[in-house]
Amino acid sequence: MPISMPSMDRCPFCDYLAGLHPVTILERGEQVAILVTRWQRGQGHVLVIPVAHRPTVMDVAPAEERQLMSAVRRAAQAIMAAYDPGGIAVWQNNGVAAHQNVPHAHFHVAGTLPGGGTRSGEVPSVGLDETDAIAERLSPHL
Repeated sequence: MPISMPSMDRCPFCDYLAGLHPVTILERGEQVAILVTRWQRGQGHVLVIPVAHRPTVMDVAPAEERQLMSAVRRAAQAIMAAYDPGGIAVWQNNGVAAHQNVPHAHFHVAGTLPGGGTRSGEVPSVGLDETDAIAERLSPHL
C-alpha cells in the first residue's frame, strides 16, 4: 500500500530555496539546507532538508544520506551550544498518517523546552526577525 502524501500545488520548501518566499536559511550546500522554521516547537528549532525535492525519507538519494545526517548532527550540536537545553529532539515524519504536513523530506531538530519535550499541536508562527535572530545565535556554532 503506498503512503498517502499531503496534497499541495507547490512545495513550500522548494519555493523557499528558489527565493519565492521569505525564509531564514541557516546553511545551504549543494545537497542539504538547514532552515529556521517559523513554527518554533522547541529551542532553536530548525529543519534539515535535501535541496532536491524528495517527498519522503525513502526517496532520499544514497549520495544525500551522509550529508543529511551530518547536518542533523551539526544542527543538534549548534542548538546545544547556543541554548544549553536539557535535551535535543530529532523527528521525521513520512505520509499523512505520520502527520507529515509538507511533502518534502525534512528532519526537525530542536532543543527541549525547560519543562522537557517540545510543543505539539498548533504553534503560532514567529516573524522573520525572530528566525533571523535564532540563525544569528546558532550560526557561530555550526
